[in-house]
Amino acid sequence: MDAQSALILLTDGIANGAIYLLIALGTVLIFSVTRVIFVPFGDIAALTALTVAAVQFGKLPGTVWLVIVLAAIAVSMELGKAVRERRLHRVPSALAFYAVLPMLPVLAAMAVTGIELKLPQFGQMLLALALVLPISPLINRVVFEPLAGASVLVLLIVAVAVHFALSGLALLFFGPEGFRNEPVSDASFAIGDVTITVQVLLMVTAAISLSGLLFLYFEGTATGKALRATAINQTGARLVGIRPRRTGAIAFVLASLLGGVSGLLIGPVTTVYYDSGFLIGLKAFVAAIVGGLGSYPMTAVGAVGVGILESFASYWSSSLKESIVFGILIPVLLWRSLISPQHEEEEEEIG
Repeated sequence: MDAQSALILLTDGIANGAIYLLIALGTVLIFSVTRVIFVPFGDIAALTALTVAAVQFGKLPGTVWLVIVLAAIAVSMELGKAVRERRLHRVPSALAFYAVLPMLPVLAAMAVTGIELKLPQFGQMLLALALVLPISPLINRVVFEPLAGASVLVLLIVAVAVHFALSGLALLFFGPEGFRNEPVSDASFAIGDVTITVQVLLMVTAAISLSGLLFLYFEGTATGKALRATAINQTGARLVGIRPRRTGAIAFVLASLLGGVSGLLIGPVTTVYYDSGFLIGLKAFVAAIVGGLGSYPMTAVGAVGVGILESFASYWSSSLKESIVFGILIPVLLWRSLISPQHEEEEEEIG
């Protein structure tokens, strides 16, 4: 391998790492606030890319029906809860969050496809992002909120089931064919002997910008500080008036935004299939494990490292690159077990 090849692989690795960074940050955000390891995160990114492809072909994306069904279930659950607890004053806010807001992009998509309006590329991407954005919060309300008191293992099993459900629905909505979206720009420029496309530069810039905005959100806003407090200690946060249910919904919204942007970025650079999100989510999960599912800076380091390792592994052996990437979980977990504080289990008294 010469220096030029190494630079090309390094560039590709950083671009891939930028995608893994966005998904890994969302994974850490959701887990730290709700204890849910959101396995379907990669599916959200894949659904976004496939939704963009459907809009570009002038077809009504199947994502519309997924949002409608989830919104209907969530609204019925909210209404039932309000009646049982005799808190009917909460019905308007519940309808606004779980019905009105999700249905706005649905109606927009139906109108665009109904009149066969050809949106500009930015409009197509924005519409796809708006359609996918409600999916994670609605899944949280329908699936995970009723299991809020369950163990992490139970939540993980349920999250895996949700992944298979979303993957099957993606196959039903979009078929087995792969799609590659139109790039934002075909332009490129050279730095020495390495050619960098504008699309790759956009991926890295988006990852850095969103990471910075997320940091400012946590540090400079009351809602962001509430999310941090809930992540550190849910019981303490509840005692000072922070509602974990509300912070959990906000976490899912932010994470869904990160997943949607990831889908917009990967669509033009790779062919996306209905099940492509699984591997993307797993590689981002490896990065999140490097950060201990709690440290955002270490998660960023892990994401870039995973992207670079995958790039060089594909050069050495394209058939074994996935095994190499997932194989680093073993030393990382061993390292984590050594540096984590050990807690002795208390023996139960039998009496």
